[in-house]
Amino acid sequence: MAGVRSFEELECWKAARELRVFASRKVIENFPSDERYALTSQLRRSSRSVSDNIAEGYGRFHFQENIQFCRIARGSLHESLNQVITAEEEEYIDENVVLEYRIIFKKTEAILNGYINYLAGAKSEG
Repeated sequence: MAGVRSFEELECWKAARELRVFASRKVIENFPSDERYALTSQLRRSSRSVSDNIAEGYGRFHFQENIQFCRIARGSLHESLNQVITAEEEEYIDENVVLEYRIIFKKTEAILNGYINYLAGAKSEG
């Protein structure tokens, strides 16, 4: 990660951003108005939390703190998937939207796990 000057350059942040945008533009837009303060709000917050925590961890400048914030991001990532599953079960979205979301989810999770592993290795070396 040498040479990375901003969290915006991190591949895990870019993937989290893609997930957040998909949640906002392709998932939440289909929810009924009576879910505005419930599932809509929860999914919006959890999907934003993924990229928020990656950015905050990057700004901490300490490996262990960065790892902890990335773990929180990973938890929010899983929370958002649970909310998408709930939306499908409530018949707010169809299976195809869930499948698309799962693809982005898996990509984001893999990249985030790789970043966490990198940070853990760098912490051990430093």
